[in-house]
Amino acid sequence: MRYYLYISDAKVDMLLSQIDPAFGRPSTTEAGLSVKLFSVRRSVEAPAPDRTARLERVLRHLEETGQTGSVDEPGPYFRGTLPLQWGPLQGGNGGALVYFGGRTGQTILGLGGAGSHVLGSSGPQAQEFAPSSVPALLTGLASAFAADGVEVPADQPSLAWVHTAGRLLRGPRQTVEFVARRLLTGPSPYPELDARPGMRVLLGSPLYVALAD
Repeated sequence: MRYYLYISDAKVDMLLSQIDPAFGRPSTTEAGLSVKLFSVRRSVEAPAPDRTARLERVLRHLEETGQTGSVDEPGPYFRGTLPLQWGPLQGGNGGALVYFGGRTGQTILGLGGAGSHVLGSSGPQAQEFAPSSVPALLTGLASAFAADGVEVPADQPSLAWVHTAGRLLRGPRQTVEFVARRLLTGPSPYPELDARPGMRVLLGSPLYVALAD
């Protein structure tokens, strides 16, 4: 069993509609009763699969089709189990984002998405861009940096923002498991600050994040 912190229903439903459109629909069966000359039939509608069943269907498809890599060797999607610090970011247009940051021995990782997908949060937030898009995530990081008095030059590559966030996060650190969509990846823009040579930076947006035992 998983203790979920975050599930992106928007991404799950978008993928599910492409890989198995019938899976998310309510199903209808007919029950009949015949007594001599009379017959009575009625339709019984089964409920649609819940959010975790839809998520598991998508995860299974990604695994079966070889689209899920690791943090150090990501495919279009990647999975991992890592200690990550996480917390809310305030987007430039007022929308709340959630950001998870951490690293392996080879990769500096950032995961971001809509704060409304954190389980227990209240209501959706309006966004100029999709909360899990690169522009929205970088805007949220820029707002967080400004609040801390940290300046990242606007002409720096996008991965510089993810690298800086990994050094400045102050949220709680918890060991979590996750599957995420790869958004950006590349060599570290600040190799002089890294603990070892050859570090890479990876930005993604999670389908789910759950506490790991």
